[in-house]
Amino acid sequence: MVRLPLTPAEVERGRRLGALLRRARGDRPMLDTALAAGVSPETLRKIETGRIATPAFSTVAAIADVVGVSLDAVWAEVSRADPARGSVGVRGIAAS
Repeated sequence: MVRLPLTPAEVERGRRLGALLRRARGDRPMLDTALAAGVSPETLRKIETGRIATPAFSTVAAIADVVGVSLDAVWAEVSRADPARGSVGVRGIAAS
């Protein structure tokens, strides 16, 4: 199966997600956070830096739980409008 390249909107959402999770982690060590969430420190690092722009829902949910961020807050951050392109929802579909 061939995976299509990410759209600029998907890449930007990944960056916002990563920044949110990084801020929420605060001073907690990456290793402790990753182990508590059941992911590798490398995976957490890639998510926080936006290199994994579309992580699995279960991964996001586990990390969010460990750092104390609700999934509502995660959704609000990743689905907020891109001022340059208008309102953008999941997979580039315009939100109504």
